[in-house]
Amino acid sequence: MSGSLNPSSLARLLGEWNLGAAPAYRELADVIRLLVLDGRVPLDVALPSERALAATLGISRTTVTAAYSLLREQGFLSSGQGSRGRTCIPQPSPPGGRKGGSGANLSSAPGLAAPDGILDLAYASLPASGEVVHRAFASALTELPALLPGFGYDALGVNPLREAIARHYSAAGVPTTARQILVTSGAQHALNIVLRTLAGRSDKVLVEHPSYPNALDAIRAAGCRLVPVAMPAAHPDTRSGAHSGGRPGWDLDAIETALRQQRPAMAYVVPDFHNPTGRLMPDAQRRRLVRAATAAGTVLVVDETLRELNLDGVASTPLAAFSPAVVSIGSLSKSHWAGLRTGWIRAEEPLIQRFAAARTTMDLGGPVVEQLAAAHLVNALAEPLPARLASLRDNRDALLDLIAGRLPGWQSERPDGGLSVWCRLPAPISTALAVVAPDFGIRLAAGPRFGTDGAFEHYLRVPFTLPPEQLETAVAALRSAQDKLEASPQLRRSLGAPPAAAIA
Repeated sequence: MSGSLNPSSLARLLGEWNLGAAPAYRELADVIRLLVLDGRVPLDVALPSERALAATLGISRTTVTAAYSLLREQGFLSSGQGSRGRTCIPQPSPPGGRKGGSGANLSSAPGLAAPDGILDLAYASLPASGEVVHRAFASALTELPALLPGFGYDALGVNPLREAIARHYSAAGVPTTARQILVTSGAQHALNIVLRTLAGRSDKVLVEHPSYPNALDAIRAAGCRLVPVAMPAAHPDTRSGAHSGGRPGWDLDAIETALRQQRPAMAYVVPDFHNPTGRLMPDAQRRRLVRAATAAGTVLVVDETLRELNLDGVASTPLAAFSPAVVSIGSLSKSHWAGLRTGWIRAEEPLIQRFAAARTTMDLGGPVVEQLAAAHLVNALAEPLPARLASLRDNRDALLDLIAGRLPGWQSERPDGGLSVWCRLPAPISTALAVVAPDFGIRLAAGPRFGTDGAFEHYLRVPFTLPPEQLETAVAALRSAQDKLEASPQLRRSLGAPPAAAIA
């Protein structure tokens, strides 16, 4: 993608960037860097000229010049004529060559492993369920010779895996045949295939707000227009300090209104342990959602990648059971291992054929050995789950207790499942926290990454994928990062916070 960013748009994305915790040029560079890493400022985009940005922000041109110079030094801004460098991602530093200074490392860069000494709270993913995955690949290698005489290209996926996925849906109450399954290279690949097939440029796509960041990126990249519908605020009894009580669910009245008035071509929803809130949509709301989408002529696309991470064992019916027109996306990335790169689409057979045709413009099929291994994992889907769920329950409860004890101003919604806690912060400092977090040994994904137009500065997603002892270290680091921000007089004035001595 190429283009340019006008100064007003960048100023809106920057928000309250000048916190007084460091020189202004460094704070400006740090926030721009985070916007690039978070994807809120795309790559290969020309930033505003120094003069134009300085005038818009009401600061000296020298400050902008110094900020851009620092971004170039760090590798986040290309060298170009004058001040119109383009955004980019730097190459990782060689071993022993890590750059110093606030924001000068790659600890928040998407797709890069966190450096030693950095606890990663930006990604909600688990390591492999080792022995189970290893055994599945060993079995796959014994089956591979039977497939070697073939070409190895299959846009639909190998039959053993498609049949295993179909049996899994049928057992869950959604009768399915292998002809209704398309195997993909993960859930993100599946969503891109669906978007290419169902939503043209400028078509509207309804999404929950907040939602999964990579899905929002895919929808934007497809040229579609987002129709965000806010998730209701959590009830007081679902926040940390009271880990039980009613669930807020989804705002079906707002969704029905948006579907009726906007008539989006497609709706992307995560009803099974919603990312980032961890909520589970009740069956009554699922029925209403399907009826409303059908009435609006909107294709309902359901992301079920977290469905198996049901921490409290609450029963729910797959959305596809309420209508054959529902398109379901699944994956083994969260339940078993992201390194498998195996996902799927379940839909009616004519639509699967359309997806397969669209898929061949992107790739000709997935790797065979991984699919054979995945078939073994799907056939024994529950094998690693009891131990994983028990560990995740302990992690979740430990994190909620730690937040309640160490961060009393935070409000944390207790998730029904999934891998993370969605926290409301005492002030709109999510981006600022993400900027300073590497200085305290943690990596964060800022709240606005989960929304549109700079929303969710009051929120932060905190995964509980780490063991309790590391979560304790991470929460202590969060408190230290917050204390650093609260110590800034400029920040206290902008947030209306009490004097430093009165802050708990």
